[in-house]
Amino acid sequence: MTTETTSREPGRARALLSTADFKLLRRALESHAKATEDREELAKINALHHRLGTYS
Repeated sequence: MTTETTSREPGRARALLSTADFKLLRRALESHAKATEDREELAKINALHHRLGTYS
């Protein structure tokens, strides 16, 4: 008994987030950054904010 397997190429990858999503996330991070007093968390927020800015 022989089974034939066909190899198909994967479909095109779809974007997980849109440009509008990145802008919304950046605004949310800005708001959270203003409300936090923890300097370590603020540093992480600023780094993420910067990384998100490179995508939009």
